[in-house]
Amino acid sequence: MARIVVLGGCGGIGSVASRALAAAGEDVVVADLDQQRAGELADEIGADSMACDASSAQSLRLAMNGADVVVNCVGPFYRFGPPILAAAIDAGVDYVDVCDDLAPTRLMLDLDATARAAGVTALLGMGNSPGIANVFVRLCAEQLLDEVETVDIMHVHGGEPEEGAGVLKHRIHAMVNPVPLYVDGEFREVRQLEADGQAFVREFDFRDVGRMPVFPYPHPETITLPRHFPGLRRATNLGVIFPLPYFERTQDLVRVGACSDEPLSVGGVEVTPLDVSVALLQRQRPTFLQAAGVTGPAGCLAVEVGGRKGSERHRYVFQLSSRAAGAGEGTGIPAAVGALLMAGGKVAGPGVVPPEAGVRPMDFLPLAFDLMARLNVSAGGESGIVHLEHVGPDGSRDVIPLGL
Repeated sequence: MARIVVLGGCGGIGSVASRALAAAGEDVVVADLDQQRAGELADEIGADSMACDASSAQSLRLAMNGADVVVNCVGPFYRFGPPILAAAIDAGVDYVDVCDDLAPTRLMLDLDATARAAGVTALLGMGNSPGIANVFVRLCAEQLLDEVETVDIMHVHGGEPEEGAGVLKHRIHAMVNPVPLYVDGEFREVRQLEADGQAFVREFDFRDVGRMPVFPYPHPETITLPRHFPGLRRATNLGVIFPLPYFERTQDLVRVGACSDEPLSVGGVEVTPLDVSVALLQRQRPTFLQAAGVTGPAGCLAVEVGGRKGSERHRYVFQLSSRAAGAGEGTGIPAAVGALLMAGGKVAGPGVVPPEAGVRPMDFLPLAFDLMARLNVSAGGESGIVHLEHVGPDGSRDVIPLGL
């Protein structure tokens, strides 16, 4: 039994990771700034709890003391990712996170030599996208194709009971910052709301969600996958939130400049436009959900992988979807799997690694589905646990069963 500390352990994603790890029989510590909520969750799942301020180096040291693995679910990662990883390396504790933010991923990958010297293994982005998406690309590379040439990752979710400020700030961050895409074997930066980014917008028919437009997202797969698959010529990441009018309202606020983090004085009170916009979106969100008839969470991850098998080109389309689970389950369960693999010595290390470099697909997938069963999470609605479709050289399509 490993002692696993979940930072942000009673948040939307951290609580799922905490529940999953407790269900797997591990010694779990729910560590959160909100000590009361952490204690309530810990009592419910048979875990320990403690207060932890992720902005305090001393608090992080105390939380990591005696841990085998720390799981970082504290966002936004552009603020908390690198310092928490640095604290884990200093403490000599193996690390797993769900970082889907580009800039901190780059900074944390730069800590590879430091982690190696300390004998620490850090698994970055072990969520949905990145996370499951990367593992599926590796599965294609190892078992289905001789060479992977194209990867297009698309994701949608919505309808969760609530969205925290960190989630919304990350989404806005994605709209205002450059998005790296890997096109024709070269890195290219676009912006989601400008013409160069709009050129990559496409529609996709997500299982259990429906047809939605998807927009360039600055997730780190586009910078890590080309490092590990030398034949890769294209890697894109596109996403959206439903209901679409809610996502579009966020885009509108960004377009009119209402999401700056530069403080200003309003009636003698100092605020930032970003904080005001986030609060406004949180207040308006129930109205958007009601107008769209959204009554619960749903989500879908789709990964299209193209490449060669012999002299022929094939394409595989993987979809993992649910009408009963949203971002919490879709991200928290993979994080828990990553922690279990880390505790079992099944993540390649030491050093700082993305999922495609650190995790073997056939270690990950059975354990993921076992945890989903333990938590009674349905992955696939009425259409099955996962859906894998093969598109042959002649355009013919067939479904490949994945029974795990």
